[in-house]
Amino acid sequence: MATENKQLTGIPYSVLDLATVKEGKTPADTFIDSLKLAQHVEKLGYTRFWLAEHHNMISVASSATAVVIGHIAGGTKTIRVGSGGIMLPNHSPLIIAEQFGTLASLFPGRIDLGLGRAPGTDQLTASAIRSDRFSAVQQFPNDIKKLQTYFSADNSRSSVRAIPGEGLDIPIWLLGSSTDSARLAAEMGLPYAFASHFAPAQFLNAINIYRRDFRPSTTLQSPYIIACINVVAADTDKEAHRLATSLLQMFKGVITGKPRLLQPPVDNMDEHWSEYEEDTINQMLACSFVGGPEKIKLEIQDFLEQTGVNELMVTSNIFDFEAKLHSYQLFADILNNN
Repeated sequence: MATENKQLTGIPYSVLDLATVKEGKTPADTFIDSLKLAQHVEKLGYTRFWLAEHHNMISVASSATAVVIGHIAGGTKTIRVGSGGIMLPNHSPLIIAEQFGTLASLFPGRIDLGLGRAPGTDQLTASAIRSDRFSAVQQFPNDIKKLQTYFSADNSRSSVRAIPGEGLDIPIWLLGSSTDSARLAAEMGLPYAFASHFAPAQFLNAINIYRRDFRPSTTLQSPYIIACINVVAADTDKEAHRLATSLLQMFKGVITGKPRLLQPPVDNMDEHWSEYEEDTINQMLACSFVGGPEKIKLEIQDFLEQTGVNELMVTSNIFDFEAKLHSYQLFADILNNN
């Protein structure tokens, strides 16, 4: 039991908010709820509040990610706010440097820049965003270096400068769901956040590669790993599993190519999915923690012992907003009062 207390207490815990649009609501409603959530988790001691870049997805409202980050940071005081992540091949590195330089100037010491190489959408939409995206993906490592250069005070004599952005301390994180991103993060000496909340298959292999190959950098001396996980916590296991059916329905939309707005929970998922869909979704959601406080506490302890990650980032796709707030409260209590 002493080992358990040592392992859980003190580990940073954060939020990945997908700015999920619920059935019967609009993106405008989502932005209001996201800010309320950020203010709630800030009081509970959560470290970061990250938003993700997605496009052409009816249930995700954070397509203009930097704008939403500004909205959240402007309504909070201490919590770090950032991207989980910006899909860099969709953008010019200079524009991202300027956007996040602006954010860091408005909210000093509170902005994180997480970067990914996936499009955050389907291929047709990716082409509409940037027709030369395929070649941009190949330039991903070089574009990260360009960003680092733009943020560097040493770039002040360059003919191309990021104003604002230059000379600011804006932590860059590398995001991934594969071993490729793990190798790049290790090579560049960057902190690494893994999307284990939807792509757990390569998680353990990726973080082992990252630790093995990590090269210290000027910004990070030893490996640092965030694991993103799904959490649906409630007062009882039964209620948590009922609330989690909204998440299951969301992933059914992903695998069938028929996305919907976040749906209310249902009493019996057997009426809503096939055996194949159930198996596939359960594989995708292997890093999910659903239940009452005692069940989640034991499972999180096992997860931390198995992975040794440095930080947990929680995403909770729960339809009822008050139940969602309560889930984040329970999770904070689990980590702080064990």
